[in-house]
Amino acid sequence: MRASSLSVCQAAARTRANSSRMSYAADAVRSAFPSLAVADDGAPRIYLDNPAGTQVPQRVADAAARALIESNANLGGFFRTSIAAETVIERARVAMGDLLGAASPREIVVGPSMTALTFRIARALARTWQPGDEIVVTRMDHDGNVAPWLTVAQERGLVVRVLPFDTSSWQLEPDALAALLTDRTRLVALNYASNLTGSINDVAALVARAKAAGALTYVDAVQFTPHGFVDVEKLGCDFLACSSYKFFGPHLGIVWGREALLDTLHPDKVRPSTEELPWRFELGTPQIELFAALEASVDHLAWIGELHGEHGARRERLRRGFAASVAHEAELAQRLIDGLREIDGVRIVGIADPNRVAQRVPTVSFVHERVAPDPIAQALARENIFVWSGHNYALEIVRQLGIDEATGVVRIGAAHYTIPAEIDATVAAVRRALA
Repeated sequence: MRASSLSVCQAAARTRANSSRMSYAADAVRSAFPSLAVADDGAPRIYLDNPAGTQVPQRVADAAARALIESNANLGGFFRTSIAAETVIERARVAMGDLLGAASPREIVVGPSMTALTFRIARALARTWQPGDEIVVTRMDHDGNVAPWLTVAQERGLVVRVLPFDTSSWQLEPDALAALLTDRTRLVALNYASNLTGSINDVAALVARAKAAGALTYVDAVQFTPHGFVDVEKLGCDFLACSSYKFFGPHLGIVWGREALLDTLHPDKVRPSTEELPWRFELGTPQIELFAALEASVDHLAWIGELHGEHGARRERLRRGFAASVAHEAELAQRLIDGLREIDGVRIVGIADPNRVAQRVPTVSFVHERVAPDPIAQALARENIFVWSGHNYALEIVRQLGIDEATGVVRIGAAHYTIPAEIDATVAAVRRALA
């Protein structure tokens, strides 16, 4: 295998230098992830497939294993393992409430994936909608926040309005949304950050426009949550969805919803199950070991705040941790963009202006004028650099931009454990792949 990166010693030295300059504890963060030490035939792994799923720290794996050993029972019993399992569930909801700024753990719904939960909530909401009512979806969203609404629209005879993104700002514009809203708009489904372009939208402004028209709002924050501090109360939205495997946790989806609103909805469920919130939205026995891992993933994010000087309540530790990691990731994103733009024939699909780096997450997609995305991703994989190619389920983005759905883009995504040496190695590998 061709050498794809700096030696381990060189990478460590570069990490320490950049950590000192950015006051970011990169060495400590990386030490929490055992998978970062894995090498294949002597070549270290460079994980830049993070928009599709991140690596997990040791504490997350340990939490899942501990739950399987110490609290492996169904819920509702009088015996120790069942009581312990209920405690695991309760603690995970409290942790997610801290992460998102929820008013109550009863507002936290957990399921197998964001997409599965969105289909359930869409169907529950649509029970009261009438033919001719309207919903708005966007051309920036992952299909997990488009297809559920298109499905209920077809079933209920709803009118679907589609909000394009502005190709100069690479964002959803509040004025453009306002032009689509009517007194029959029942819901606006939008995203916080794009899983393809990396653009961060002004969700509070978009939500305010929708609320002024009397519409509900459903925000896909799957791509934003690993890279920014979420505050659902400040956003003013009605629902917000995320996925814990995108923020260093287990394969679960989470939806926050306002308690008063959730209490009006009645999803499909089996007859013996409770009507209590949030249980009525969660089918079957919960994945208890994954709930334990979910709490651990939130605690990992709070620990980042401890590394950077905050030792107060978990919500405050989370705030400080994100402040540190966002600054680190912004520099990585701009380093990647600058390196890719120096390669002939490469076009960045998204915000590339260094003055606007705060308006994107470190997910960077590009196309090349001659070479298709798959061969580039395959060449990087041979050098043990993991990236994605294709449309990445962002169908409406590639359609609006006229990019072939069958080929899509090359997508490279940093995380808070990524270091500058890995970005440099990746840019060099892209250059070799295109030579």
